[in-house]
Amino acid sequence: MKFNYDVIVVGAGHAGCEAAHIAAMAGSETLLITMDMNKIAQMSCNPAIGGIAKGQIVREIDAMGGGMAYVTDHTSLQFRMLNVSKGPAMWSPRSQCDRAKFITTWRGVLENTPHLYMWQDTVNQLSIENGAVCGVKTMLGAEFHCKSVVLTNGTFLNGLLHIGRTQIKGGRISEPASYGLTEQIKELGFKADRMKTGTPVRIDIRSVDLSSCRIQDGDYDFHKFSFLDYEPKTLKQKPCYILATNKRVHDVLRSGLKDSPLYNGQIKSIGPRYCPSVETKIVTFADKDSHPLFLEPEGESTTEYYLNGFSSSLPMDIQLKALQEIEAFKNIHIFRPGYAIEYDFFDPTQLKHTLETKPIKNLFFAGQINGTTGYEEAGGQGLIAGINAHIKCHGGSDFTLARDEAYIGVLIDDLVTKGVDEPYRMFTSRAEYRILLRQDNADERLTAKADAVGAITEERLNLLNSKLEWKNNLKSFLNQHAVTPAEANGYLQSIGSSEIEGRTKLSDLLHRPGVTIEGLGDVDAELKTELNKIKNRREEITESVEIEIKYAGYIDRENLIAEKLHRLENIKIKGRFDYSTINAISTEARQKLAKADPETIAQAARIPGISPSDINILLVMMGR
Repeated sequence: MKFNYDVIVVGAGHAGCEAAHIAAMAGSETLLITMDMNKIAQMSCNPAIGGIAKGQIVREIDAMGGGMAYVTDHTSLQFRMLNVSKGPAMWSPRSQCDRAKFITTWRGVLENTPHLYMWQDTVNQLSIENGAVCGVKTMLGAEFHCKSVVLTNGTFLNGLLHIGRTQIKGGRISEPASYGLTEQIKELGFKADRMKTGTPVRIDIRSVDLSSCRIQDGDYDFHKFSFLDYEPKTLKQKPCYILATNKRVHDVLRSGLKDSPLYNGQIKSIGPRYCPSVETKIVTFADKDSHPLFLEPEGESTTEYYLNGFSSSLPMDIQLKALQEIEAFKNIHIFRPGYAIEYDFFDPTQLKHTLETKPIKNLFFAGQINGTTGYEEAGGQGLIAGINAHIKCHGGSDFTLARDEAYIGVLIDDLVTKGVDEPYRMFTSRAEYRILLRQDNADERLTAKADAVGAITEERLNLLNSKLEWKNNLKSFLNQHAVTPAEANGYLQSIGSSEIEGRTKLSDLLHRPGVTIEGLGDVDAELKTELNKIKNRREEITESVEIEIKYAGYIDRENLIAEKLHRLENIKIKGRFDYSTINAISTEARQKLAKADPETIAQAARIPGISPSDINILLVMMGR
């Protein structure tokens, strides 16, 4: 047992696991401290990973050496690629997972990571010297010393659960809250506030009339989350079930609003607008008589199901009575009711883009402590915080991601520039460069960047290089090789595309809707030979090449826009101005610029309330 480390990570949720894993993989002696080693990477809410925009984040985490994608693939009960009817910028992978196996698989990853150690305890104090963190103290009286600390406390800081008028102190149901850290951090000059989130009832599937539900199956193709080369789907694949509320359900829910913590003044903190409780839905959308619900499996062998769409903090009897008004739930048995939880978070504008705090050196925040929600958002922050915590110990340049490099870059820039007025969740609409930040090319965007800080294995790097080689060869062939009308017209007719009249390059044909590389390979022997040369991950490579050829114009245009905006990213302004003295800009702009103290002109332009004229004035003052 030792008490000196490079990096200490507090909390083993999704942010903590990624932070500890990547710091150790990069070579830092790392200690991960958690209240309960049997609940590592606990999926507190829905046992699912990915979804719209979130799936892209998981692919990015994997591309940079993180563990979430690997664990998801090995515990998947159902995989689906969402939004396939739209353009590839919107494609988003999502997987329903076995909750218990997700925990044990993540723990196995951590226990087999060199330089990584674990300690079961509760951290209640930071050790600070000369404005820098240098260790932590725990509830058991242990004191650990380190060069950097990453706090990933989730919903545990002064956590309070609500079920009707019943209040229970805790970070999750049946788990204690954490006390002491918020109070100390506030004394160090940090601004804190409270947020609220919630989770639905858990249902025994044996008590459900499934004949009243619509089945939703998963996909059975080559897609998965990790870019590593393996066959992941070893668990029995299970369906989800779709059903809906009705007017009778809503009437019962309304009868309990007087005892709802959300409406009786019991909860005053900030809640999620985009993922409302069922009681909020019936109030906000009073004209709707029905809302969709999804029964989603919690595990391969358990009868426990998660009722997506029925998040609630209403009294238990109201939740149960409302559910019994649904045909499929007439004889329902529940394992536990839904509940809401309030917890502390810290204003993320107090962070740098590395996720190091501005007031205290070598201290990093990641996950819900920054006002975000979602496993994926937490994991992405944990990865960046862990890499930078490692760099703080061993030297090197800050590791940050730009908005045109990753959804994680968009996430962190939004947090530190704009702050939060509700739990932050990633959407594709938040990213300006969606066609650049696709789920299929995350490894090409980010693996080499992470390799520069020593976070990438040789296996992953070799797989990327191999993929790029096969892609380049195939693109080159498609751009040079042409087919005759006799070869192509039969295929084109079969998919409803117009015939060609002369020799046409394969890449030109690929611009047509419905034309695929594999389809062309079936009618062109030379292309078939070229495709057969690809030894591994053929479907992944052909899909990626297809996207790049079909959407080349859009990709080139976004690259051009990103290039122009990079010029503003390179104009450093931190420390250049006393904003309070610039009378040419508005009072609001002066106050917001002074508070955010942006690093660059581009970051200043993204601050809410800063107008283009304010930015022009700053550029003029710099002689530009």
